[in-house]
Amino acid sequence: MKLLDTNGSNTKLRKNNKDINIRVAGLSLYPIDTRICAFQDIAQCKGPCLSDSGFAKVYQSVNQARIAKTNLYLNERKKFIELLKYELTNFERLCLKQSVIPYVRLNVISDIQYELKANGRIPQSFPNIRFIDYTKIAKRLGKTPDNYELMFSFSKAPEYRSSVLKALKTDVPISVVFFGGMPKRFLNREVVNGDESDIVNLGYKNKIVGLKYKSVGNKIDPRDSMFIVNMESA
Repeated sequence: MKLLDTNGSNTKLRKNNKDINIRVAGLSLYPIDTRICAFQDIAQCKGPCLSDSGFAKVYQSVNQARIAKTNLYLNERKKFIELLKYELTNFERLCLKQSVIPYVRLNVISDIQYELKANGRIPQSFPNIRFIDYTKIAKRLGKTPDNYELMFSFSKAPEYRSSVLKALKTDVPISVVFFGGMPKRFLNREVVNGDESDIVNLGYKNKIVGLKYKSVGNKIDPRDSMFIVNMESA
C-alpha cells in the first residue's frame, strides 16, 4: 500500500505544483468519523466535504484506497507511521535530487494532529520538509513545529463559533468558501483570492483566504451549507 501522492494528481495538490521550484506530496485518508476529522459534526462540514467528489465520484477505486489507508491508521497505527516515515524519507531524497523544495500536505481531506506523539510526531521527524494543512482544530494554531504551517478553516455553524473566535485571536490565515461572489472584507479582515496556491496563502497573515465555491458533484445546496458563505443573501 502506498500512502503518499507524490505526483500531484489530486486536484487539491495540483495547483501548488505549478511552481517549478517546489514539489508537493499529499496524504488522503477518508473522513469516516471524528477520529479522522474531529470537528466534522460541530462545524457541519461533513455534507459538503470533498471526500466523495472529483475523481472519487468517478472512480470507486479512489475511495477504496483512501478507506484502506484509513483503516491502517485506525487499526495498525505503528505500521502506518513506519510506512509514512519511509515514504517521506524517499520523497525528501527525490526532492533533493531534483533540487526542489519538498512540501507535504498530510491532511488533504482529514484533520489529524500529526505533530502529536501518538501520531508519530511526523513534522518533527523531517525538519527539511515543509508541512502545510488546513485545520478546524483551533487549539493547534500557533503550537505546531516551525516547519508545519496551518490555515484555519471557517464554518458559520453556531457550535463552532468559539473555535472561530479563538482563531481570530491569532494571525493565522482563515480560509472561507464563498458562493455568489467574494467580498472585500469578512470577519473584519481583508479578503484575498486563495484559489491560486495554498503555499502562497500561508503568507496571508491576519487575512481571510477566500475560496470560490466549486460544484464538484456534491449534492449540497451552497445556500444552505454552514461551511459556505452565501453572498447572494448578504
